Amino acid sequence: MEKLELLAPAQNYSCAMAAINSGADAIYIGAPDFGARKNASNSLEDIKKVVDYAHLFNVKVYVTLNTILNDNELIECEKLIKKLYEIKVDALIIQDFGILKLALDNKLPPIVLHASTQCDNRTLEKIKFLEDVNFKRAILARELSIEEIEKIHKNTNIELEHFIHGALCVCYSGQCYMSYYIGKRSANKGECAQACRKKYSLVDKKGNYILKNQYLLSLKDNNLSKHLDKLIKAGVISFKIEGRLKDENYVKNIVLYYHNLLKKYPRISFGEIKEDFTPNPYKTFNRGYCDDYLFNKKDNIYNFITPKSTGEYIGKIVSCNDKNFTIKTKEEINSQDGLCFIIQNELQGCLVNKVEKTKDGVKIFPNKMVNLKKGDEVYRNIDTKFNKILENSKTRRKLKVNFIIEENKIILKDENSTKVELDYSFDEFANNQEKMKENYIKALSKSQDSPYFVEKIAFKTDRLGFLPVSTLNELRREILDKLSQKILSNYKTKKQKPIDIAKFPLRQGDYRLNVHNLKAKEFYELCDCKVVENSFESIKNHKNKELMRTKHCLKRAVLGCKNQDELFLVDEKNVKYPLKFDCKNCEMVVLAP
Repeated sequence: MEKLELLAPAQNYSCAMAAINSGADAIYIGAPDFGARKNASNSLEDIKKVVDYAHLFNVKVYVTLNTILNDNELIECEKLIKKLYEIKVDALIIQDFGILKLALDNKLPPIVLHASTQCDNRTLEKIKFLEDVNFKRAILARELSIEEIEKIHKNTNIELEHFIHGALCVCYSGQCYMSYYIGKRSANKGECAQACRKKYSLVDKKGNYILKNQYLLSLKDNNLSKHLDKLIKAGVISFKIEGRLKDENYVKNIVLYYHNLLKKYPRISFGEIKEDFTPNPYKTFNRGYCDDYLFNKKDNIYNFITPKSTGEYIGKIVSCNDKNFTIKTKEEINSQDGLCFIIQNELQGCLVNKVEKTKDGVKIFPNKMVNLKKGDEVYRNIDTKFNKILENSKTRRKLKVNFIIEENKIILKDENSTKVELDYSFDEFANNQEKMKENYIKALSKSQDSPYFVEKIAFKTDRLGFLPVSTLNELRREILDKLSQKILSNYKTKKQKPIDIAKFPLRQGDYRLNVHNLKAKEFYELCDCKVVENSFESIKNHKNKELMRTKHCLKRAVLGCKNQDELFLVDEKNVKYPLKFDCKNCEMVVLAP
């Protein structure tokens, strides 16, 4: 069986370290520029530190360069790619085919290229094209069903990566132009304003409201934790957690959760995770979970009530008055926990000031009263105790090492048989050999602050030299550092195959190809696809252009598939967006007015 990869997001250096220490086999992180999360960029110095730590455990580091680039940006991106190659980044996640043209022209080092989900990777034909031009990996569209993934795997040899957890974009990735249309903030430039998380109304041609001021484009979060076996059988090798804007606590909790689920499978990274908490995905940010896309369902995927975190369900209201309320729950509730409730189709919440246990349940004294009634369901979206556990967690990844002590030499070997030696000298043999042996063991076993844990210390000499404890500590630090240097010097990044030319599935393409520079246009046309229109961000006339194409269909969700009414989406500024329904493909399209 091929080794699997748990791929975790890293907003910054600390999130990257948390992901590696919580069990990620790979992390993806933003560079100083050109990533699809503009607010999650990182310096080259920090990325280098992440790379050096990750590679001790054979954890891979992928850098996101997955925005579209203008001609000048492409020149700067070329320089950045060369620097990333120098610091031994394992792969780049890209969207812009101008980068492929640079590679084709031998202007790039042989750094591995992954096709971002922003490339709109949702058909077998598109994935075969990506394979033919020699992408190492395709990051699949979230909307694909298990059958579609399996079909792609059976008909290609390219590596397949799939999202298993986190936020769901309502639109096909790379095809959303709503944010740019509304406020000139392009999702394809890393500046998405999350138009899908705002309120809209659904109206008919006559102006009648079918739904009013609800979050009609807001989806629940993805959670495929119950279906990892199916995804593995379907051919997925990399299991991706969404969330480069999520905080360190989120990363610790979700990564460790999936690491434990994947423990029974062979994995690409080394080391043992020394964990000190029990992960729970319901205790960190979530809008409610679903798995609908994987099984070609769309009935439970949306959340019209709120785009905010609802957290975990904890119980029901059994009594309330104008000062407090009582919850029937098995959960421990603490001061400063955040509770929320769905009241008249709106999410409302409060913080807990004080808690009292009663015979009926748990009496809550909130910082503000909410208009509750008996039977209302209660959710907790801030668990202060759990958050403190995460903040204080010492969960770490450790490589197993063994020491061999000879008369004038220390030998250190890790679990992968990497070996280093360190000569040492002394002025005299110890008078008390037993005591000296204890000192050696105690000093060499102190590896808490290192990436290693000592399994065994063997002595191949009966005569130990007298060494002060401070000297033994210094020898330990020196030989562990020497081992780290050797592991890193032995680490070899994989090389990208030369980029090739292949026939693109379309003979011509419009703004939806996201061509934003001359090199990208040249590459498409070498692949027998005529570019008849540049990117959405480049053109002035947007009337009747597709702003979104989505598997989430409001007609199906609200009125039923047989309804023939002409429908519109109306935003809070009263802008009216025509809706088009592609029933053959079960897709809804939001058009520019």
